[in-house]
This record gives sequence, C-alpha cells and structure tokens, in this order.
Amino acid sequence: MSIQDKIKEIEEEIQNTPNNKMSQHHIGKLKAKLANLRMQVAAGKGSSKGAASLGYSLKKSGDATVVLVGFPSVGKSTLLNALSGEEISPVAAYEFTTLTVIPAMLLYRGVRIQILDVPGLVAGAASGKGRGKEVLAVLRNAELLLIMGDALKLPQIESIKKELYDAGIRMNEIPPRVTVEKKIKGGIYISKQPGCQLSDNEIKSVLNEFGYHSADVTVKQDITVDQLIDHVAGNRKYVKTLFVVNKVDLLKNKKSLPADYIQVSAEEGAGLDNLKEQIYQKLGFIRIYLKPPGREPDFVNPLILPGDATVLNVCNKLHKDFKSKFRWALVTGKSVKFNGQRVGIDHKLLDEDIITVVVRE
Repeated sequence: MSIQDKIKEIEEEIQNTPNNKMSQHHIGKLKAKLANLRMQVAAGKGSSKGAASLGYSLKKSGDATVVLVGFPSVGKSTLLNALSGEEISPVAAYEFTTLTVIPAMLLYRGVRIQILDVPGLVAGAASGKGRGKEVLAVLRNAELLLIMGDALKLPQIESIKKELYDAGIRMNEIPPRVTVEKKIKGGIYISKQPGCQLSDNEIKSVLNEFGYHSADVTVKQDITVDQLIDHVAGNRKYVKTLFVVNKVDLLKNKKSLPADYIQVSAEEGAGLDNLKEQIYQKLGFIRIYLKPPGREPDFVNPLILPGDATVLNVCNKLHKDFKSKFRWALVTGKSVKFNGQRVGIDHKLLDEDIITVVVRE
C-alpha cells in the first residue's frame, strides 16, 4: 500500500469515527499517524518519481513579501498588475497562464511590499501535484498570503484552505504554548495548565507516535490534539492571511459573501484601495522617522519596522555598532508623554514616532 493510500484510509477512518469522549484517544492517535505520513510525502518519500525537483529561485526584496494564492484563472495576474500599477504578469482568458513566480512591487504608505504571483494551485498540491511542492515552498516564506477565490466559485477558497492545512501551513494562527523536552529515560511527565481538555493518555499517544517515550511536557494553555501534533511535528508554518474574492462585479448579491472576505474586481479596479489598506494593516508595520542630531526629521524615507519594535530595532537597522555605543534616544510621538522624551534602548515605539539616537563617539 502506498503512502497516499494509507493517508486516504486514515482520513476516511477519522471521518467515520464518532467524535466523543470515548473515541478522542483513538482519533488523536490517527491524526498523529496522518501527520507523520504527510511529513513523509513532503520529504519526497513514497513517490515513484524520486526526489522532488528544485523549487523556484527568487530573491526576497522590499519590507515584506506577499504571495497571491488561488486556483488557475482566478485573476491573480490581473490583480498583481492592478496593485503594482504595471503590466508585469501576463493575463489571458485561459488556465495556467502563470508558469513561474512573477514578482511586483507595491509602494504604499512608504512601505515597499513585494507581491508574488505563483502558478495556480490545483487539487492535490499538498501531495506535489501541479508543481505543488515548489509553490508551497514559496508560500512558507511569505509574511502574508492573499488567498483568492472567484466570486462565482466560492468553494475554491475552502479547497485552498484544506490544501494549505494539509501542507502544514497554519493561517492566522499562533504557535501553541507547549514545550516538549526529550529525555533518555524516565517516561513521560506532563504538566498542564488547569482547564486543559487534553487527557494525559491523548498527549502520550501523540508523543509515542512521533517516537517520544521519555520527555518532560509542559502545556501552558488549553490546546487541541491538532495543536499538539503541530508542535511535535515541528515543521508547521504560521502565516498571516487575507481572503480575497475577485470578480465581484459579476455578483448580483454581494451581501451573501462572508464578512471577512475582501471584495475586489481586479478587472474593473474596484476595491483595490481597501485591499491595499488591509494588506498594510495585516502586515502590522510601523513607520519610524529618523531625526539626525541638529537636523530636521526625514519624513520621506521612514524606517519600516515590525509592530512590536523597540529602539533596539532602530539601532540594529542603522549600524552594527549602535547597540554597543548606545547612550539614549530622544522620541517624539504617540509612544511618549512629551516631545523629545529621553528613552532607553528597550522603549517600545509606535507608528510615526520621530527618533534621534545618541551614541558614544
């Protein structure tokens, strides 16, 4: 029996097993086995074609990378051209127009956002169909995914969600607060936060399936068996995601769309301003304006930093020696009580703060 046959068999067993307290241990064990098999597929095992071919080679640029994900002919290329303001990606009224990764740059609010148009996903991409492994490798390196669906074919989005989930990509999730420290002997010791619904037997069955027979386990939140498997598997990628519905101009009742789906018509240019703003907000960047001592702030070329940035991040961006030579910083903006407030290197910054870094000579 091939690995794919085993995966199908376990999926059917999970689907046909009633989900209740008595069956939770068994289902957890099946899910762990399923995760193990999918990891083997991702590693190229069980394929008659041998090792997987090399992925796409593309240099990341800009302040963040966003990848357009969708089935063929959903309008990714049209949207890429519309967002960048240039005709970079070829557009045609038939499937599989994009055969490689095509980059473009979106400039918005001083942020340079690299947008990648990858070949359309097909059913079975997580198992390598349609160059799925190469496409998924690009997705795993993105800061943000734009999952696109056709307004007249909304089930496409749910199909893509499943493909990405099967490939170990977790959309809009955060890693569970769990630690597993392997030991040579002594069995499995479990420490759980009060209220955690997972039983010790469920935890042990998952760990055993992944080869853990002695370990110290600390569960710091209420988690599901799927989250535990994700942690133990260790190859999950947690990526911010937006869901975009294209061709809404063809819909008669736009109110029927889910509230969290961003509505656009790439062909007509409708909804693009809102999409750009949503991309910017989801990436969570802040703009920091630099003010050299004795000079005016530079409002033209802001420093782009992650939303949780501190003065230390500014120092690291400016020069490798600024951290060791740091004395203090003067900050004006929303993160301080008054203009020109002196702060330390751990001070948390907010969007559009103005900063002067003072270092030793």
